[in-house]
Amino acid sequence: MSKLAKYQVVERAIRDAISDGTLKPGDRLMTEEELCARFGFSRTTVGKALDNLRADGYIERTAGRGTFVRTAHVEKQAGSSTSFTDDMASNGLEAGARLVSYRVLRARDAPEVAEHLQADENELIHHFVRLRTANGRPIAIGYTYIRSSVIPAIDIESLDGSFYSYVRSLGIEIRPAEQVRICAALPTAEQLELLEASDIALLRSSHVNCAEKDGATALFEYTETYYNSEMFSFTAHSPQATALPMRL
Repeated sequence: MSKLAKYQVVERAIRDAISDGTLKPGDRLMTEEELCARFGFSRTTVGKALDNLRADGYIERTAGRGTFVRTAHVEKQAGSSTSFTDDMASNGLEAGARLVSYRVLRARDAPEVAEHLQADENELIHHFVRLRTANGRPIAIGYTYIRSSVIPAIDIESLDGSFYSYVRSLGIEIRPAEQVRICAALPTAEQLELLEASDIALLRSSHVNCAEKDGATALFEYTETYYNSEMFSFTAHSPQATALPMRL
């Protein structure tokens, strides 16, 4: 058996760590300097190993942040009403959430949302923005509107976890009220910063859900979610389905 080149030794060690789960998707690798010290190789050798691992799709390098094990690409069936948490779990990833902003507004200040929710113009609406993560890596941003007539008060701490789990803890069952709509979108500067990306396209999905409690049903949620298209995609829901229309 031929002896491995020095850069191949580094490659194999990192690939093996990824394969056996020692390094998980989203984990940060050692810096080049730390890898040089660990293996006793030059920075040129380590750099070549990292370049090869990146080309093969094992890792990704983010300017100013470091080198990470590449997060698995997530696929979701178009039209599915499953939650973000369930989508991540079905792909073997741990979902996370970080609250970016929360405020209460009048329905008349968001007329399109009020129309989706069939809310009176004076009704109060909870509006919150959350960064969604997969194994700690930013993957999407959700903009959610909740009718206060259905949920008068929201525990803000719940927004750093699964919001749907919180809703169900209130004795409310969630029912889809409108088919998920999907289109392409150009990111804003704020979205790029939150997603820690520099040049990506986004996939925008929107949906409306009903709340069902004690036999009564009412529209309660409108959400727009913007996904990093390099990490997330929608698939056609049947073999006969045509490609999803994408528009900018």
